[in-house]
Amino acid sequence: MIANVALLPGDGIGPEVCDGALQTLQAVAARFSHEFRVQTHLIGGAAIDAVGEPLPAATVEACRGADAVFLGAVGGPRWDSLPPARRPEKGLLALRRALGVFCNLRPARAWPACLRASPLRPEVVAGADVMIVRELTGGAYFGEPRGRDSAQGRRRAFETGSYDEHEIARVARLAFGIARHRRRKVCSVDKANVLETSRLWREVVCEVARDFPDVQLEHQLVDSAAMRLCFAPASFDVLLTENLFGDILSDQAACLPGTVGLLPSASVGAGGPGLFEPVHGSAPDIAGRDMANPAGAILSAAMMLRHGLGLEQEARCMEAAVEAVLAGGVHTADLRPAKAAGTREFAAAVVREIAG
Repeated sequence: MIANVALLPGDGIGPEVCDGALQTLQAVAARFSHEFRVQTHLIGGAAIDAVGEPLPAATVEACRGADAVFLGAVGGPRWDSLPPARRPEKGLLALRRALGVFCNLRPARAWPACLRASPLRPEVVAGADVMIVRELTGGAYFGEPRGRDSAQGRRRAFETGSYDEHEIARVARLAFGIARHRRRKVCSVDKANVLETSRLWREVVCEVARDFPDVQLEHQLVDSAAMRLCFAPASFDVLLTENLFGDILSDQAACLPGTVGLLPSASVGAGGPGLFEPVHGSAPDIAGRDMANPAGAILSAAMMLRHGLGLEQEARCMEAAVEAVLAGGVHTADLRPAKAAGTREFAAAVVREIAG
């Protein structure tokens, strides 16, 4: 395969973890006789510093023409004083919109070699392997009307959370399809005892489920689902959520591996390139210090191989390499502060495993 990848390193530790992911991708390319043609483009604070805006038109054009888009991280305190419309995070939201991605996939598993890193007891977290499927473009984050005004001399802020059945059905179908390749269980998370959007969510998910009789469906309220994620995480297979609930639960899921540094993600749509990125953020306090955990980026590259390029065997190879490195005791500072491996050392160990 020859594939064109748009690389957006971004800010903070983004360039460092992207470099590690790129090394592992090239190792996979060499092992399986592929060619990944990578071109680097600006986004976030780096784009603001260079051209004055968080998402240049040239970046959008390049991403739309690529087979897949790989992102490091955006943001940092140096840009916090900018108006909201010009902050680095706006570049990421605009890119998602430009690519038409509506579903975020966030796997979280308890790696056997890292059970002691989790804040949960090893016997509780052991065997946990959850795929969170989050709707990405609807709900309160994007609903209208929204804004601020004044009522009776008091400041007021508001946003309108809304979903239509098409938005719900398309992400539900993706969740059921993914479950078919896992343990065939979907837990749909909502707040149907309070919210109208959740009542519609539950209705539409039930309708979609009829097309997947081989997949078991259950419903759970978001508050009890959050508790269950801590008390019985291994009972979940695929968690299907709306935008706001998924944002919260997917970060909570970092308790399973014990660090957000091990969490990858993929944002996909109904065609066109997907967007693949680790979820750890830009971490400017450790940028440039060879301390960042590149595993989340490497695992995001594996998701790019699987969900973006259709290369399942290659994705499994990369994931197995990460697991072998962790099992061999090569851990970055977020997992093992004493005798920690650096970003480059961890990535080089994964490359060696891939090369065999």
